Amino acid sequence: MLAPKFDLAAAARQEMMDQGFQPDFAPGTNEQLAAIQAGMAAGSSHQTADAQVRDLRSLLWSSIDNDSSRDLDQIEVAERVATGIRVLVAIADVDARVAMGTPIDNHAAQQTTTVYTGIRTFSMLPEILSTDITSLNENADRMSVVIEFVVAADGSIASSDIYRALVRNCAQLTYSHIGPWLEGTAAPPAKVTASADLQAQLKLQDEAAQLLRTERNRMGALNMNRVEADPQIVNGEVTGINTRENNRASELIENFMVAANGVMAAALGKAGVSSIRRVVKTPERWPRIVALAAQYGETLTAAPDSGALSAFLQRRQAADAIHYADVSLAVIKLMGPGEYVVMHPGDHEQGHFALAVRDYTHSTAPNRRFADTVTQRLIKAVLAKKPSPYSDEQLAAIAQNCNLREEAARKVERNMGKRIAAVALQPRIGEVFSAVVTGAGPKGVFVRVPNPPAEGILVHGEGVDVGDKLQVKLISADPRKGYIDFVR
Repeated sequence: MLAPKFDLAAAARQEMMDQGFQPDFAPGTNEQLAAIQAGMAAGSSHQTADAQVRDLRSLLWSSIDNDSSRDLDQIEVAERVATGIRVLVAIADVDARVAMGTPIDNHAAQQTTTVYTGIRTFSMLPEILSTDITSLNENADRMSVVIEFVVAADGSIASSDIYRALVRNCAQLTYSHIGPWLEGTAAPPAKVTASADLQAQLKLQDEAAQLLRTERNRMGALNMNRVEADPQIVNGEVTGINTRENNRASELIENFMVAANGVMAAALGKAGVSSIRRVVKTPERWPRIVALAAQYGETLTAAPDSGALSAFLQRRQAADAIHYADVSLAVIKLMGPGEYVVMHPGDHEQGHFALAVRDYTHSTAPNRRFADTVTQRLIKAVLAKKPSPYSDEQLAAIAQNCNLREEAARKVERNMGKRIAAVALQPRIGEVFSAVVTGAGPKGVFVRVPNPPAEGILVHGEGVDVGDKLQVKLISADPRKGYIDFVR
């Protein structure tokens, strides 16, 4: 008699609860959704009567995201101007639909993030909101907050502005199709083929993004080309695990996102209001990063230097693109995660070490990150010349909870990733894999194998450290516990 198949969906729900999440929405949610939909039916979605709201629906907006993405937070458009390339990034106006203190807002404040488990997505907002009502869907009129900036010829930001606008996404596109086309390795997808104007628009956006990237590299931003697992799930069963890597299209969106977040942070700072910043502090394990570079014959400075680290990573990518993801992952682990902090007027900016920027916040994903929704409310209050909707004490509590929930979300996603990988690896017990050490501490030594991308514990892993390369043999894969065990 065959053993029953492991229920990944049930495991995901239990994992959420084990890490302190509430998979179900609170009482009052359905009533609030009904009220939101009734307001839309009454015509309140077109708020152009408000003098602060511009009507930019005539522009050739587009979005680029993952193939499976349904919560579209960001769309873009660009135009050439005398001082460079003007880029407009429109962010979904979640606050226009979800008022502070309502059941849906309270749930989002508690959860703080959408959690992606591979088998199921646990949305911070009800799906009808995050994938429809507040999502910048194709051919739908939506309220937004627009972050505008001009990219000069040297990649610097020449000028910027923020305002509210009504927008319409003309083309929902994907990284997997736009990236290869921009790189010249594939034909454009049908939507792009059908429109010469859209082709020119995307090329102009790419030009601006590459200018931004060059300037970011000059400033010392780290190019982290992470390889992410992309589980293939059919009818609740794992059929395989593919890999997803950065390409020219994902770089375009990343560069626009970083620039937009920087403009937002600077605007809040200039307005003299307290806000939530996203920071990555100077790495405490810098000596280990220096030692990692030394393994490749490179010498880094004794004091942390993002520019020197960036140059090292660029040389590694040029020398060995195939294994660059291993080096990049090791550096990411050694730097440690980012965190949210409250920035008060007059405070010294802590900055973002990995991005090599002084002013940085999260503002471009309010459908799936509560910190972004809070930032949206702060800037809307500034634009309306109204008092901040949050006290300093409230912001501090939100930042702390966002940090705790983000760590919990990483645990859920990591544990579910291991369960999915264990299901995929069960038929391959006994095989030998190339691996890189991704963690070494009191809980043991962890290694990552590339095909399929999976992380597990190295039994008897004494004497190795993050970044070391090994040959390992898979000895067990238990999806119930999420255990994947290797030996050298």
